[in-house]
Amino acid sequence: MSQHAAETASAPSSAPGFGASISDPGPLGLAAFAATTFFLSAVNADLLHGTVEAGVFGLAIFYGGIAQLLAGMWEFAKGNTFGATAFSSFGAFWLAFWWFVTHGVPAMVAAKATATDINHAVGTFLLVWTIFTFYMLIASLRTTLAVAAVFLALAFTFLFLCIGAYDASTGWTKTGGWLGLVTAVLAWYASFAGVTNATFKRVVLPVFAR
Repeated sequence: MSQHAAETASAPSSAPGFGASISDPGPLGLAAFAATTFFLSAVNADLLHGTVEAGVFGLAIFYGGIAQLLAGMWEFAKGNTFGATAFSSFGAFWLAFWWFVTHGVPAMVAAKATATDINHAVGTFLLVWTIFTFYMLIASLRTTLAVAAVFLALAFTFLFLCIGAYDASTGWTKTGGWLGLVTAVLAWYASFAGVTNATFKRVVLPVFAR
């Protein structure tokens, strides 16, 4: 089994020419996701004060957003439906998050939306991603244990953050933040394993292929 197949369990590719010449974009996508998730989760877990949340926007646009979106496009070229859907979607998530916070929330405030309505809008935004992550979790069970662990932790991260937003509960949000930190560490491990195993051309760090 090839390195890429061992880590992502991709479906057979129908376009072998161009895609076959592309290196595995998975480690890039996972690293971009991990870094951005780690910063925002540190804010949600109250390890960093909420006033510095805007510090994540650079990561959200360029690394979690654009770099991850590119990883998703390269996964499409390699014929990996799971990786393409995951990285493209979460790249778009970080770009949407930046837009929602910098433009959406101020627009709702200008429209005189109540705090409760804004919380519900945030909760619904997170609910969308909770649903997506849970069904991607099911699909991830056919990839590797390392990737499935990322999606398991992420699914519950979104769930707790979603409940926290709807309920305006700092407790739920803080727990979601800690789960997000776990998610980031797991994603970093999967990225580290992918790039290290590919570079050394042998299994240095196991990903536990299914």
